[in-house]
Amino acid sequence: MPHYRRIVLKLSGEALAGGASFGIDTQRVKDLAAEIAEVAKTGVQIGLVVGGGNFFRGVAASARNMDRVSADHMGMLATVINALALQDALEKAGIPTRVMTAIEMHQVAEPYIRRRAIRHLEKGRIVIFAAGTSNPYFSTDTAATLRALEIKADVIAKGTSVDGVYDKDPRRYTDAVRYSEVTYLEVLAKALAVMDASAVAMCRDNQLPIIVFDLNSFGNIMRMSMGESIGTIIH
Repeated sequence: MPHYRRIVLKLSGEALAGGASFGIDTQRVKDLAAEIAEVAKTGVQIGLVVGGGNFFRGVAASARNMDRVSADHMGMLATVINALALQDALEKAGIPTRVMTAIEMHQVAEPYIRRRAIRHLEKGRIVIFAAGTSNPYFSTDTAATLRALEIKADVIAKGTSVDGVYDKDPRRYTDAVRYSEVTYLEVLAKALAVMDASAVAMCRDNQLPIIVFDLNSFGNIMRMSMGESIGTIIH
């Protein structure tokens, strides 16, 4: 029995690149879509927000000499490429999926309209929210938080390459300690690298829990949806 009725799942663009550092690994996208489809079939309503870092990152060295607004707009368009790839894979897995973009592009996707997004979810469709918030200087973490609040999601689930929130980078420090749960205030005070501070503050102000879990372990999306204790819960 699903623990959550409606979730927003936040994926990084790098998650779609598989072992590569750039672009889309079609097998990885297919595997992710199959896993998400299994969760959708249990009746969980799923909104997806995917980053664009596998194509372009506005704050990266490659964009250093660019105008920040232009770079961020390029990053937003990268998220649309990823959203279309995920939509294709999810529909091949038998789940009707809609891409809704914060920047209007009618030939490619629907414009984001809150009530329409909720209606899609109620009809059992997965909704992929692309192009961030359409505003520069806001990350896809903030976009995911905003969409989760707008559609009244029960939780934001952030799939990462580590199995939760640590007091320091576990890939660099062998003595890093993992939290099973942590408060919003601790995340902000200790500057734990989970999400943007603005996204965490929005979650805190609206009492929206965040689950950080390992996306690379098969079955974790289902376990998280069923309420199993995996990763770290921020509340």
